[in-house]
Amino acid sequence: MQEYERQHNRSGREMTREEAVKTFEAHRRQWEKIQSRESLIWEDFPWPMFKSPSSPEDLTTAAIHGYMLSPFHSQDKSQRDRIKELIKRWHPDRFNHVLSKVKAGDLERVSEGGGSVVRALNDLLRSSE
Repeated sequence: MQEYERQHNRSGREMTREEAVKTFEAHRRQWEKIQSRESLIWEDFPWPMFKSPSSPEDLTTAAIHGYMLSPFHSQDKSQRDRIKELIKRWHPDRFNHVLSKVKAGDLERVSEGGGSVVRALNDLLRSSE
């Protein structure tokens, strides 16, 4: 069974196509909001997983890969292009600008989480070559 088939919503059951699509859309909107917010906390980030993580340890490579490789992800771009797009968002060069808005109490956790995300995405990009 592939990881995206094991992704579950908060009730513990497998996500439907509609729920997955809503998650992708909510994440897109979250990125838009982040740009205009003056102050951010962990929960403000659209972590690329179906189940919201509560800590950097929850940001597993398998869960991120499952999200990125979901058959319900937008079909207007190739998987490789979607991965590259997210790498750009989470890459330290760009993410550091966002980190400057994170409240001190969440800064270390968000920074560590962003690093976990970009490493998982880079691994996925390399494996897709």
